[in-house]
Parts: sequence; C-alpha cells; structure tokens
Amino acid sequence: MARTIIVGAGKSGLAAARFLATQGSEVVVTDSNALPSEAQLATLLKDHVPAVWGNHPLSLLDDCAEVVLSPGISPRLPFVAEAVKRGLSVIGEVELAHRALRVKGDGSRIFAITGTNGKSTTTDLLAHLLSTAGIQAVACGNLGKPFLQAVKESSPGTSYALELSSYQLETITEFHAEGAAFLNLTPDHLARHGTLEAYRQAKLRIFERQTENDLRVVPAAHSEWWSDATGRGAIATFGWATPSGPGAFCGPDGKLCIKNPDGRITEVLSRSELKIPGDHNVENALAALLLARQGGASIDAIREGLRSYPGLAHRIAFCGEKNGVRAYNDSKGTNVDATVIAIRALKGPLVLLLGGTDKGASYQPLREELNGKLRKLVFLGEAIPQLERDLGDLSHDVVVTFDAAVHHALELAKSGDQVLLSPACASFDQFTHFEERGDRFEALVRAWANG
Repeated sequence: MARTIIVGAGKSGLAAARFLATQGSEVVVTDSNALPSEAQLATLLKDHVPAVWGNHPLSLLDDCAEVVLSPGISPRLPFVAEAVKRGLSVIGEVELAHRALRVKGDGSRIFAITGTNGKSTTTDLLAHLLSTAGIQAVACGNLGKPFLQAVKESSPGTSYALELSSYQLETITEFHAEGAAFLNLTPDHLARHGTLEAYRQAKLRIFERQTENDLRVVPAAHSEWWSDATGRGAIATFGWATPSGPGAFCGPDGKLCIKNPDGRITEVLSRSELKIPGDHNVENALAALLLARQGGASIDAIREGLRSYPGLAHRIAFCGEKNGVRAYNDSKGTNVDATVIAIRALKGPLVLLLGGTDKGASYQPLREELNGKLRKLVFLGEAIPQLERDLGDLSHDVVVTFDAAVHHALELAKSGDQVLLSPACASFDQFTHFEERGDRFEALVRAWANG
C-alpha cells in the first residue's frame, strides 16, 4: 500500500494523521523537531502512526502516494520540492478535510474567511450568527479546532465557519466555499511569501473554485485587492457608503444595513448596539452578516446575534475595572497593524503595553495613532531595544518582565484611562503563545480589580 507522509506534527498534522489512520491508510509523520512532546507521542501511539523526528529524509518519498503539509511548513522546503519534482500530490490539511466533507455529500456548507487582521473575530461571529438562527454551525480552521477534526466530529448539514490563513490557502487544489470573504490586506508573513503580491495572491485562492451560486464578500474601498481574483462567485461588498451593488454598509448615521440584490435596503441595527468596539469590528460585523445571510440566517436572527456577541478572547476584550480605570486584553495584537486597530478602537487616554518578541517591522506607525491619546507607554520583553529606537522619545517606562510591567501599567493609570495590552509583538520571549500571555494579563487584572 502506498503511504501518505504528513509533514509537521502540530495540531493540523496530528489531525490529518489520525484521520487517515482511522480510514485504514498507511501514514508516516515527519517533523523537524528532534524532541517531540509527550502529547504528540501519545496521540500518534494511540493510532499506531510511526514518526520520524529531527529531519525529513527523502527516502520517505519512496512508495509515497501523497504528501500532506501542516500550515507552518513552507512549500519551498527541500523535502516538499523533491516531492513535487517526483510528481507527487502535495496538499494541506484543509484540502484533505474538504475532500472528506464533499465525499459525505450530506448538505454541509463552507463559509471561509481570510485577511490579514480580523478573520478570527469574523469567523467566530459568523458561527454565532448562524447558531442564533438555529443553523448547526462550527468555527474551525486557523481558529480553534482543525477543519479535519471538525468534519470528523460534526453532524450532517453543518455550516463550517472556516478561518483560513495564507499558509493554508497555499496548499488547496479543489477547495470550494459556498461563501468566502477577503477582509483586508497589510504586509505580514513576508518572510514566508517573499512579497506582498505573493501574499495577496495566496489569499485570493479562497475564491478560485466558486460558482455563480456562491458569494464573494470583499471590501468596497479596495477593489485593487480582489478585482483580479479568479472564480465566479457573486460579489457583495462591505464598507462605509451605500454600495452600487449588493452588500452591507454602515452609513454616517451609524446604522448597519444590507443592500439586497434587488436594490432594497434593510436596516439591521445601530453600531452602538454592538458589544465589540471599533471601526474594524463594524467591518467584521458587516462581512459576517453577509455570509450569515448567504447561509440562510434571517435578518431578525442576525440582528439578535450581533447584539449578543461578546467578542473573541484576546481581541480588545474588556477584562476589569477599578477606580475608573478600565483594562483591555488584546494579546492577539501580535503585529503593528493589529495594534493600530486596537488603539483606534479605544478613545483613550491609553496606558499601552508594548513588547515581546520583535517581528522586524517598524513601530513608527503607532505614533500617529497615539497622538492625543497617550498617557504612557510601557516597554517590555526582548523588543525593548527596537521600541526604544522607534518610540523612545514618547512618554514611556521600561519594565522587562511581563508581570511587573502589567502591575506598573495598572498602578500608574488614572481615572478615565484605559490600560491596553496590545503588544505588536509575538509572545515567545516569555510565553508559549499569545493566549497564555492574554490569560496571564487577565489574571493579573482580576487580582488588581479585586484589591
């Protein structure tokens, strides 16, 4: 029996290995990490899946039928390049899940979301809107559980709210979404893609297999991002002015509205009724409501869902108040553009915690956003030298360790201030991931708020 090679033993890779093993396929996992975790070993042992740790020997490609890449594995890896050279099929876990789902033919549908920022909130919100409408829905993909795991666990007729990164979109072939949204585009992951244009083209693949019965949701103000996309999905735009065609918009009066294909405009709700703050979340809500409408949700259900949605953890999440000081956790703000969005979402004055593992981008864009809003910056972690270089002339304090930095920020804030953790950096200097960093921040805030 020809075997399948799974490259990468992260969540997606392990989900693919388990799925294929339970289908009776011969599977081998290979991972560059020479020291696997106990959890990885236990998962593979449960399904009797062998693994090669520490390298990717080319001999694994002998008698190989297909290679499945985890999202973190670059298609330019020499092992993958050799697989392509040999004419082997190379796909990702998302494509494998899509294949399994379509074989079922059980009426399930896919609503996929990509973009540089906001895709996790939009994905989670979409699942919430569909669920509010009584439609079986699950959020998955780059958010939460792997798509393949969700396909395996979900009941027939499920609607999948699927977050897709550019990494995942690089390895699709037949993937097809009944509704798909491209939210925005700013420079990110350039070390992987090389150029912004290559990054953009990877994102556009989300539309390429759509038919005229499907929906393409795109930002009205930036047709240059998506106008050359392949696929035949019907276009619906979102933005801040009444669109010429179908779409959703928020006008000067702050009302979120849908413009139907027949030209009728339906008011949904006022932006003041949303629990998630900021212009960026209005745009996320507009994109999500278009996809929810495509998924069969009524306007009344969408309205109820938008009113009740509390927001996603670690995305400008309110987490405590004391003596007129409010604290917000935006640990997911791991790049400068995300932190810009968080600053715009809050009125200030701000005590802003910045720092962690530097990602190589300039912090200068934060200057304009902080103008008139800044109480104090608190620099922390490994990125302190870069932060001092770019923002050192602004009012700031330096506190290296995370806990001490948070305590300092909370104590120096005055009534009416907002303490914001939006680090513009990765978390790996002091934490294993941004969720752990955000959880720690919220724990410290709770202790502070409770005296």
